[in-house]
Amino acid sequence: MTERSLLSEEEIRRALARIAHQILERSAGADVALIGIERRGVQIAQRLAENVERFEGHAPDVGSLDPRLYRDDPEVASAQPLLPTEIPFSVEGRRVILVDDVLYTGRTVRAAMDALRDFGRPSSIQVAVLIDRGHRELPIRADYVGKNIPTARDEDVRVLVSEVDGRDAVLIARAARAGSGSAPGRRT
Repeated sequence: MTERSLLSEEEIRRALARIAHQILERSAGADVALIGIERRGVQIAQRLAENVERFEGHAPDVGSLDPRLYRDDPEVASAQPLLPTEIPFSVEGRRVILVDDVLYTGRTVRAAMDALRDFGRPSSIQVAVLIDRGHRELPIRADYVGKNIPTARDEDVRVLVSEVDGRDAVLIARAARAGSGSAPGRRT
């Protein structure tokens, strides 16, 4: 598998600052909460909240959500232990922004919206992602996007965050061709 860099640490920092500004521009006066989708969406949501606080003087509430039990492909839910969902505030009547690292088929976002219903009825739900790679299988779109990166289906886009991976980067890898002896890449 060959891997190359798509975004550096500085490019990620700038993309998240831009998304935070867009959230502020579109949400003037709205009661906003950011909910990161486990795993790396949580760290991205926390960074967005830090940017909002730096720009506005107050941070939005931040929570975390592991929507795997709500997915329509149970093998994804059972692949690893579930991570805790922590939403220590009411979502009732609030604008909730679901935050994830990569938007691909839309199935994770759909599952997150289903899981969010267990916590109340937000006034609206929006989606913010660092990377939109296309290939939607459901009518889901991101309201805030750090970077659109057209990909092939046999490519794997990996977002690395320092809190989990020890460094910040966005990488893309193409699975080796059949018969080359290499294992195919993980598809996000």
